[in-house]
Amino acid sequence: MSWEIGLDTLWHSLSKLEVTSSIYQIDSTDKGFDILVSWINQLRKSRNTLYFIGNGASASMASHYSADMAKNGNLHTQVFSDLSLITAISNDIGFEEVFSIPLQRRASSGDILVAISSSGESPNITRAAHAAQKLDVKVVTLSAMEPSNHLRRLGDLNFYIPARTYGHAETGHAAILHHLMDIVEADPG
Repeated sequence: MSWEIGLDTLWHSLSKLEVTSSIYQIDSTDKGFDILVSWINQLRKSRNTLYFIGNGASASMASHYSADMAKNGNLHTQVFSDLSLITAISNDIGFEEVFSIPLQRRASSGDILVAISSSGESPNITRAAHAAQKLDVKVVTLSAMEPSNHLRRLGDLNFYIPARTYGHAETGHAAILHHLMDIVEADPG
């Protein structure tokens, strides 16, 4: 694939970003970002926590944007990247619970979970989304690949791009999160 074709494919995926909600009628991408920013502003005022989760490159994004939101957004954030915690839960209980168990023990009503999964089918990510729902934690999803992916059906607010490769999905999700960070930093609530 040539660079130009790769760029065109990535641009097409980003230009087709769909934001859906189980709570609100979303008539534009900007409306989705506006809703999320209002949630984040409320979270900042109430001093609740913004959680980020992901696997692989999405785990790197979770860590990156957790740090950015804490530093630049003046938010309390958390990412589950402690190797001892990850390996203990994975070994003793199962990798499917690596995010849901810490979330069940730390999260509370008013918090927000940002769940990042290119495929939208990672069992540990979907289990965490289910756990968050039970805790009255708002769930924001970022997914790609198939439009009917499991994660996309679990969020209160869902950001989906029709990317077909992990590279385009991950690059697209990074662009979405950078855009969000720019908005949050410009709007201190």
